[in-house]
Parts: sequence; C-alpha cells; structure tokens
Amino acid sequence: MLKIYQQTIVTPISFEGIGLHSGKTSKITIFPQEEDHGIKFKRIDLENNNIVIANYENVSSAKLCTTLENEGGTKVSTVEHLLAALYLAEIDNVLIEIDNEEVPIMDGSAKEFLTILENAEIRVLSKKRKYLQILNKVELLDGERKISIEPNNASLEVDFQLNYKNEIIGKQRNIVNFQTDKLDDVSNSRTFCLFEDIEKIKKAGLAKGGSLDNAVVIKKNLVLNEGGLRNKKEFVNHKILDLAGDFVLSGYHILGKTSCYQGGHQLSNMFLRKLMKEKNSIAIIELKEIRAEEKINLVSPLKVAATA
Repeated sequence: MLKIYQQTIVTPISFEGIGLHSGKTSKITIFPQEEDHGIKFKRIDLENNNIVIANYENVSSAKLCTTLENEGGTKVSTVEHLLAALYLAEIDNVLIEIDNEEVPIMDGSAKEFLTILENAEIRVLSKKRKYLQILNKVELLDGERKISIEPNNASLEVDFQLNYKNEIIGKQRNIVNFQTDKLDDVSNSRTFCLFEDIEKIKKAGLAKGGSLDNAVVIKKNLVLNEGGLRNKKEFVNHKILDLAGDFVLSGYHILGKTSCYQGGHQLSNMFLRKLMKEKNSIAIIELKEIRAEEKINLVSPLKVAATA
C-alpha cells in the first residue's frame, strides 16, 4: 500500500567504500531530517557552498552515472544507486554528508545501501507525502531511444528493454511494478560493461575504481565475474534500478506506467525535464486517510510547482 505520510530514519547511518569513477575512498553518513526537507547532500570536505540538492535540474552530467552540481560548482556524482535505495526503503527526508565528490559504488548495486536502510528504525512524520500523478501520456524520442509514461494511479510500473549486439545481453526486457512486485532482483542487480569498452572508458578518466567486485563485465559470450549473474535479467534490472534512482530527482514519488527503450541516465534526465513542464499532464497529489480494505483514493490535485 502506498504510504500516506513522509518518513525519515531515527538515527544516522554510515557507509564507506570506493568511488567507481574517481577511484577514491569516500564515507557517507545519512542523517534524519524533518518534513519537506527532501534529500540533500553536504560535502563535508568543503567549508562553503557545500549543499547539493537532489533535483533533476541540478544534474550536470549523465555520462555513465548521474552527477549533481549546485550553482557554485560543487558536485556529487554516482548518486543513483543510493537514491534508488532510499526510494525502495520509503525514506523521504535525509541529509547525506559525504567527504568526497563521489558516492561509493559498494558492490555495484543498491543491495548494501538497502540492507542497512531496511534494518533502520523509521520515523513517520506529520506531513503527507506528495506524489506526482500522470494525467496524460508524455513521450520523449531521442533517435532510437525512447521513453514514455502514462496514467497509473496505484504505482510506478516500469517496462524497460535493452537492445545490445552482445549475445549475452541481447534484447533483454523486464516489467516491474514497484508497488506489488518483489524487488530483490532489481535492488541486487549490478552495474555492467562490455570488456571491449573498458579501455575507452578509462581513457576518458572514468572507472578508476572499477573491478569485478563492483561491476559485471561481459567478454563476448562470457560473464567474467566469479559466480556469474545474480539473476537472469540482471542487465535490464540494473537499468530499472538506475531509472528509479533518477526518478527520485523529480522530488516526488511518481505514479505512472513507464516504458523505456535503450534508456539511461541522460535519457531519464531529459525526460524529467520535459515531464515537469507538461503542466496539463501531471498533478501533485496527496493520499487520503484510508482503511486497509478500501481502494486507494486520491485527494484533489495540489498546485503543481514550477520545480520539484
């Protein structure tokens, strides 16, 4: 059942690990916050201008990860897996202190973040959570890539398809309902790359911390990681995880049926920027108090803000 009220954690939570692209070790501590605070990052290695708000308008780069940047140029990168974990754990309001520019990659999925978050004590706050309801279909085409969303008042559903020439990945597709499905395969799915792309990625100054401990690597028809894949659709499930994390940057829990073909961080951000401008196709809503046996009822739409 959809949550009516906003939530936070009770006590701080910490993680430490290597950054996938920077190769630097970083530590993050997540602190509870009050109503309507949202999700914000604080660079504690900087004394000034160190707050970065988790918002789609602050995405400055979406090349192989999502990077947020404030007006003063302070950045926090590879935020998508942590944001997805907060979404899956139903956490709305936190301050994330980080002592470096990049969120640690951990095992390449949201598994380690989510395990600790799900074991944390949760505090229900007094203000209602705001949902972004889709009223009319919105679509974005970018060459062969495409993404759309249409009404679904009860949940976020994602239909995602990949189309790789590699025979292991191939035309992998999965449909996930974030409200009704078991989501272990999504949260556990790791980032991945083709072996032949590694040299090019490293020449671009990225993946300095990448290894078989935090990414799935495919060489022709082989998975190089010991133990192979965690689930049959790990590649597309990881893309669904990324999309969920990127959708958190809307500032709301999105209710809609999303279809995505060959998407990624860049397409997701382009889509959010378009979606938030479609004022006749979206509404910001809250849930009514309901009994367990009743169907979901929605209150009248609130005024849609110009930004999340």
